Amino acid sequence: MRARIRDDHVSGTRPLPTPLELLAEIPVPDDAAERILESRATLRALLGGRDPRPLVIVGPCSVDDTRAALEYAQRLVRVAGEVEDALYVVMRVYFEKPRTTVGWKGLINDPRLDESGDMSEGLRMARALLVDILRMGLPTATEFLEPVIPQYLADVVSWAAIGARTTESPTHRQMASGLSMPVGIKNGTDGSLTIALDAMVAAAAPHNFLGIDPEGRVAVVETTGNPDRHLVLRGGASGANYDADSIREAAIALEERGLPTRVLVDCSHGNSAKDPRVQPLVVDDLVTQIERGESAILGWMIESYLEEGRQEVGPDPSTRRFGLSVTDACLGWEDTAALLLRSAERLRSRGSRVGVAAPGS
Repeated sequence: MRARIRDDHVSGTRPLPTPLELLAEIPVPDDAAERILESRATLRALLGGRDPRPLVIVGPCSVDDTRAALEYAQRLVRVAGEVEDALYVVMRVYFEKPRTTVGWKGLINDPRLDESGDMSEGLRMARALLVDILRMGLPTATEFLEPVIPQYLADVVSWAAIGARTTESPTHRQMASGLSMPVGIKNGTDGSLTIALDAMVAAAAPHNFLGIDPEGRVAVVETTGNPDRHLVLRGGASGANYDADSIREAAIALEERGLPTRVLVDCSHGNSAKDPRVQPLVVDDLVTQIERGESAILGWMIESYLEEGRQEVGPDPSTRRFGLSVTDACLGWEDTAALLLRSAERLRSRGSRVGVAAPGS
């Protein structure tokens, strides 16, 4: 009787390792910790305009295979080194997939892609992958969806996102206020900026909210507010919002609210109608705007993987193609590398935007 009034629709619970246990099991090497601090300082310099390079966040829509992600990282770190004088490249390493209805929820929630929901293994795989990518020399970016996940991963993430489906959530605004890295906040799925601007105000303020402490106990989390939040334009039901008029309108709206006026453009989602072949056109347009003197563009995000397109998850893992997205369709690697090199060359020729500022300068 008592179980029915408490857990009528709960079939069971499974314990997770505490954050302290996972951090001890997969520690951050000194070189990776130093890289995190340096990359966050560089990102703050980019946000403040002290470093003139555009920020480029590039990688799979969602990591479904750590081997493929590591191969992608090995390729990306080489190209990132070739363009570092003109672009600051961060690898997109997303593990949590917000769903409109149902579907695969990401590597942390379901690492075997079979609905077994082994989140203990998912957390281990995610943390180990982030550490490996950092040790290669790449900063990392991810979206935080479940509010307890930052306790397990935030120390190995340089940039975080609050997604379009959670921007309006008080829980996620509070979470953003306590994150130790810059946070990009996306406009709503309808394309409206108001929700994101409200979220930016909320994320900058101190909060007290329920969470967990490093030992896994339910706790009150007290935050100081995050000054390094910024707007991400991802288009929406109303259409794309990366064009020059949309960038200017966003900058004006931000200025009127007393918010940072630099914006990152998500080249996928509503800005490409989820067609990966449109993403290079979006990037080319943004570079043209920068060449014409637009200073509000912080940079852009590209959904890219080893192969172009997407595939269904399917019940048989042997049928899945290596390096092909199981969520949104991605730009293939060859086109991604060519796009990075082309963008860097155009920016170099501009002269005034070339040069690497010291991190945090």
